[in-house]
Amino acid sequence: MSDATDPWLIVGLGNPGPDYAANRHNVGFMVADLLATRIGGKFKRAQKAQAQVLEGRIGPPGPASRRVVLVKPMSYMNLSGGPVTALRDFYKVPTDHVVAIHDELDVDYGSLRLKLGGGDNGHNGLKSMTKAMGPDYHRVRFGIGRPPGRMQVADFVLKDFSSTERKELAFLVDRSADAVECLLAEGLERAQSAYNS
Repeated sequence: MSDATDPWLIVGLGNPGPDYAANRHNVGFMVADLLATRIGGKFKRAQKAQAQVLEGRIGPPGPASRRVVLVKPMSYMNLSGGPVTALRDFYKVPTDHVVAIHDELDVDYGSLRLKLGGGDNGHNGLKSMTKAMGPDYHRVRFGIGRPPGRMQVADFVLKDFSSTERKELAFLVDRSADAVECLLAEGLERAQSAYNS
């Protein structure tokens, strides 16, 4: 079982490369980038895995501060489990101190849901992570809603946010980063009551 001194592995899920940067499927990268800015560091290539990492601390100075390793897997979404598990093992992070930040079709755009464990709901990044290390990690689920009309899910998640959605996107990414910080500092129940919508 984990304790307060254990590090946290914060994983933003997405696909590498500029073609994917603004896609709905890459919102995990967007939140990870904002957390990196808040920490005041830059991502570097991991030695131990196909990923970019940033080590730092989140939270106020003192005992409430949490040691974190921010991760952006560079393996493409459906292979995220390999690099995440390699880094979890390298940094000796308990699985319940792993947080995946990802887009979620079954949550409306503008809403956020935090949970521990559960299924992958067809999300290839979660599917890969769960296959590699089991389901008992935290998820910060950023709602993107369902595709309109007959659009295929794969096409929808690999499209950029619409112009209407982009008006709120920076605020929602900011709120998601706040939710991650709250989860680490105050625990899941407190973060759920503050941010689940």
